[in-house]
Amino acid sequence: MESTDQQILSLLARDGRMSFTDIGKATGLSTSAAQQRVRRLEQRGVITGYRAVVDAEALDRMLTAFVSLHVPNPGDDEDIPAKLAPIEGIVSCYSVAGRYSYLLKVQVESPKDLERLLQEVGQAASVSTETTLVLSVPYADRPLV
Repeated sequence: MESTDQQILSLLARDGRMSFTDIGKATGLSTSAAQQRVRRLEQRGVITGYRAVVDAEALDRMLTAFVSLHVPNPGDDEDIPAKLAPIEGIVSCYSVAGRYSYLLKVQVESPKDLERLLQEVGQAASVSTETTLVLSVPYADRPLV
């Protein structure tokens, strides 16, 4: 990938609302050339979307935890993500290698809500869980470029 495209990705990863004019100024491109480059990166699937980053604390989701799921019978885990998708509070579901089959990132309001969520996970899928509470987040979701 060209260094100009990497620079554009870095700029957009930090500010997805940056104008084509500002991207052009930062990279030495004209506004139309910057727009063309961004569109090509989108068409190639390098840029997959833009989103608002919402502060979980502003929504009173003060408790973040990671929940590791162990599936006793490995052949039974294919439909677990679909079974868990409707559960409110699960932010991310990762299929992982190692001792566990899945890792969930959850954000809830209180320990009571976490307990409710863990019960729902247990009812939806035949898994055992191990929960790790997040105390602080020195950094997260850093840009790849």
